[in-house]
Amino acid sequence: MESIDTGTENKSTGLSSEEVLKQRELFGANRSAQPKNLLLENLKSVFFEPMFILLLAACCIYFILNELSEAFTMFAALLFVAGIDIFQNFRSQKAIKALSRITKSKTKVLRDSEIMHIDFEEVVTNDIIICEEGDIIPADADIISSSDFSLNEAILTGESVSVEKFSGDKILQGTLAVRGYCHARVTAVGIKTTLSGIGELVSGTGKDKTPLQIKVANFVRIMVIAGSAAFAFVWIYYWWESGSMIHGLLHGLTMAMSVLPEEIPVALSTFMALGAYRLLKAGVIARSPGAVETLGSATVICVDKTGTLTQNLMKVSNTLDVFSGEEVDFNKFPKASEILEYAMWASEESPFDPMEISIHQFYSELYKTDERKNYKMVKEFPLSGSPPVMTHIYQNNKKDFILSCKGAPEGVLKLCSMSEEDKSKILKYSEEYAEKGLRVLGVAKGEWTEQEYPGSQEEIKFKFLGIITFYDPPDPHIPKVIQSFYEAGVDVKMITGDYLKTAVAVAGNTGIKTDRVITGIELSEIKDEELKNTARSVNIFARVNPETKLRIINALKQSGEIVAMTGDGVNDAPALKSAHIGVAMGKRGTEVAKGAAGLILSGDDLSKMTDAIFLGRRINENLIRAIRYIISIHIPIILLVMLPIFLWWLPESLFTPIHVIFLELIMGPTCSIIYENEPAQKDELMKPADSANKNLLKTSQLLITIVQGLMITLGCVLIGFYGSYMEFDDVKIRTLIFSTLIISNIFLTLLNRSFTNTIFVTIRRKNKLIPLIISLSLLFLLLILNVPFLNNLFDMSPLKADEFLLPVMTAFASTFWIEPIKFFRFRKKGE
Repeated sequence: MESIDTGTENKSTGLSSEEVLKQRELFGANRSAQPKNLLLENLKSVFFEPMFILLLAACCIYFILNELSEAFTMFAALLFVAGIDIFQNFRSQKAIKALSRITKSKTKVLRDSEIMHIDFEEVVTNDIIICEEGDIIPADADIISSSDFSLNEAILTGESVSVEKFSGDKILQGTLAVRGYCHARVTAVGIKTTLSGIGELVSGTGKDKTPLQIKVANFVRIMVIAGSAAFAFVWIYYWWESGSMIHGLLHGLTMAMSVLPEEIPVALSTFMALGAYRLLKAGVIARSPGAVETLGSATVICVDKTGTLTQNLMKVSNTLDVFSGEEVDFNKFPKASEILEYAMWASEESPFDPMEISIHQFYSELYKTDERKNYKMVKEFPLSGSPPVMTHIYQNNKKDFILSCKGAPEGVLKLCSMSEEDKSKILKYSEEYAEKGLRVLGVAKGEWTEQEYPGSQEEIKFKFLGIITFYDPPDPHIPKVIQSFYEAGVDVKMITGDYLKTAVAVAGNTGIKTDRVITGIELSEIKDEELKNTARSVNIFARVNPETKLRIINALKQSGEIVAMTGDGVNDAPALKSAHIGVAMGKRGTEVAKGAAGLILSGDDLSKMTDAIFLGRRINENLIRAIRYIISIHIPIILLVMLPIFLWWLPESLFTPIHVIFLELIMGPTCSIIYENEPAQKDELMKPADSANKNLLKTSQLLITIVQGLMITLGCVLIGFYGSYMEFDDVKIRTLIFSTLIISNIFLTLLNRSFTNTIFVTIRRKNKLIPLIISLSLLFLLLILNVPFLNNLFDMSPLKADEFLLPVMTAFASTFWIEPIKFFRFRKKGE
């Protein structure tokens, strides 16, 4: 192990601002690939959309039939649909781009004699980077100086065993610092690094679909299969009846357009992107839009103890006179002050470790002057060994030495001369403190009279002074946060590497249930199949290593739970990545933890998770509203395209592609804009999320949704029957049915804002977009009915005021039947 001679410290001030610009001009930014052309990507995605292909086919058929008005209308619709898709994609990408600017990995560099935190992309060649435990190396570099520094190079070699690095060694982009720290000079950036093919190191959480995305994809797949079958049936029927393949194909395309639920994936992507952007304003960074929805669906949250439930401050608790077995006060017992003083001598001058920070703070409170100013560190033996210890050697102008050592008590005792009985007594005290949840450091002072510095710690004669204990106080806000999780129907489990008694004590102080606990050793004896039930029932997992933590997460997932996992350390990364949604701490979280997580709490405030859960649930509930609305309104469109085959009183070509695409253009903005903007309802936010194994819609929800669609269909069919009975022509029957469908769509939009509260309640909830969308829908309908060109294009005729009243009344009866049901159900629950 290399020791650092601080007498030959690096005098470099780093690059100047002018040198940085020159290096970037010569070697480029630290980016492995050029960003994609968003416009081309959006155009490609739009051109391969099923609805775009159907519209293009219908447009071509109208041109073949020489029906130019219809052809140009379909072409305009084609451009309009493409424009909406591209706009929505850009809208989503804009939100995601704003997120990516926040979530870029940071690194520390020395520039103009100052340490700066910059994005990976801003690193240039010849920069001096400072890498510490948990950091991802931002570029290829050569080490200038190091202290107990080692890397995990698995991303390059596949080997998970850490590799020690010393001055002069090369470190490569993408590898992970797992111990110590180093200063290194950058030798290659961007495409010239060894890892150039990887691109941005922490650009996303992968392409795994969220639970809701999977459910939506499965539902859309079923609809596509049904649509393909209906398309084939209608095409063949009308081809056989008319003898014209083109005529049959036009009817088939109309059917396919009516069945295809393209609004659902559009609504999903829009809801996710805007939800992530809203959460960003609240201090929670979603590294992918779907992360918000996933956290809203979470049924279990697994939390770490240190730094999540506790403050990760490591405050000094007390010292122990190990020979008398009495805890002593720093102010009253000289020996205690000596223990603290030598612990300070053995600490770094600019500490990174929480325990050393606490030692610094406590020392400054007790001592007005710092004697270290009169000494210079001439030798350091970095933290090493098993158990690990570290030693500092100071010398003043008179050549007097001060040698101090601290570390794990058993490690320090190995360097001290004392009886085995005393060593056993000290170790016993250490274990007792550790079981109470305290961290324990052994402190010793050494003697050295030679002119040359010792070559190793073992050459020094040490005297054991005593031990210092530290405690990590619980965060005072955590009990309220834990309570909010339980109230929201989310189970909370603590998974920690700490002692069982410590874990139970912290859990009790923070409000986590403590009725069922288990240790890592006990878990190792449980088979994977049995672990599914155990993981669901146990509340506290103690003395758990990273591999066991990963087993617990996977067992919960396999049992149908949707799992969220919090963490901030390197060892948390596998579990964070494996969980449905990983949540990392923004300030104290390591880069690898943040890279594995889907959400980052920018202020390390766990209470923000409740905000994220409620926003995710709001998105889920509003998306369910949108999907139920889409299904309900698609049912009458599908049936009204197919029913003329079976019902003689309906016009044969009741709806054409022009009618269907108009309805699609109303439905798309309605569900994506109105429902996305719906305010949250408290009863829905506090309702437990469904497990990953549940269907997109419950049976009762699907049943009511289908009945809503069938009732609208029934109203339209009865209007058609009435028109036939009154001997209206096909144009007037089509006009009445089309008007009924549009007005039903408006009523359905209002009614489906809630399935528990009546419209008299929901109408008071602010949603500024509703008047706008409804006004535009009515305006378009009136224009179609009263503008001659549009009359001809849609094959309709104007309606008188009393005639227009018939579709309004029919639409009202077809949709408002659900209101009395909601009223009596709500009243019954209230009682």
